[in-house]
Amino acid sequence: MTTERETLVELDGVRKEFGGVTAVEGVDFEVRRGEFFTLVGPSGCGKTTTLRMISGFERPTDGEVRIGGEPMEAVPPEARDTNLVFQQLSLFPHMTVGDNVGYGLKKSGLDEPVPDGKSERAIRADRVAEYLELVDLEGFEDRDPTDLSGGQQQRVALARALVNEPSVLLLDEPLSSLDRKLRKQMQVELRRIHERTQGSFFYVTHDQEVAMSMSDRIAVMNEGRIEQIGPPEAIYREPASQFVAEFIGDTNLFEGEVVERDGRPVVEVGGDDGLVVPAEGRSGAATVSIRPEDFDVGDGSRNGDGTLTGEIDERYFQGDRTNYVVDPDTDVERVQVVVQGRDDAVDTGERVTLRVDERAPVVF
Repeated sequence: MTTERETLVELDGVRKEFGGVTAVEGVDFEVRRGEFFTLVGPSGCGKTTTLRMISGFERPTDGEVRIGGEPMEAVPPEARDTNLVFQQLSLFPHMTVGDNVGYGLKKSGLDEPVPDGKSERAIRADRVAEYLELVDLEGFEDRDPTDLSGGQQQRVALARALVNEPSVLLLDEPLSSLDRKLRKQMQVELRRIHERTQGSFFYVTHDQEVAMSMSDRIAVMNEGRIEQIGPPEAIYREPASQFVAEFIGDTNLFEGEVVERDGRPVVEVGGDDGLVVPAEGRSGAATVSIRPEDFDVGDGSRNGDGTLTGEIDERYFQGDRTNYVVDPDTDVERVQVVVQGRDDAVDTGERVTLRVDERAPVVF
């Protein structure tokens, strides 16, 4: 029997204004204990402001932030059971790696003797070693942080944030300054660390690929509001709005009208002999979203009801997939198509037929 995980962080009707300008508007969501929760959205949408209200560096204009069921209005940042990893790592260059990781413990006054006679200094050293081992930096205690690679410095920052064992680790775009290969490696590292610590991670990013690959749940933010919350698969396959469909992954958008065909409402893409998309419960103008990988590419000899025919205008080979841009015969905008796996040598200038499973499109 599966039980619902305990709610750890709650935002209830949270709004934030700066000089009369609303940055965050009526935000409601929860982060569960042990969950990797990501807030994703474009630059300036309010996601970092939201994180700062959880950490205590900003106070909500309205609404309430609760951690562990307790209101945080009167609780300063240093008294909250959270730690924060910034985009800029801010390691202390005059301290060793071990001293950087143990800095928070030292500030907590862990130099008092304990009943078994072991000093808190020794306990702190053990804790530092434990968390350096967690981030695959075992034995790095005496190293200078300026001698480390970018990925190693990132792991030191993670160990420093985790060593106090906060209930919630807040991560503000910590991978954005890394190159693509290192960023992918660190995504794997973060997931591994999350699984080992079983803590709650609240991650903020504009990178939808990072959000999709690491998260248990995602909240998509736009202009200060939450557009949709759900698991990555649901966000991708069942976007709640046109914004979500466009922001999370790539998609083709087709404008059309809902008409009745064979007793059911549909949207016709590319005329009455083009693609037919079910539009149950809708009427009037509609927008259809179809992911590039949802098209089946034929040789161009098949046409008629339920297809689009056209000519390949552009082709981009990308190793594990090939991207095409198809110029349809109708007045439909050019169509992006992705063929996964080996390329069947369809080239620019060739004619193709596009079909799509009627369950794949989403209608707005």
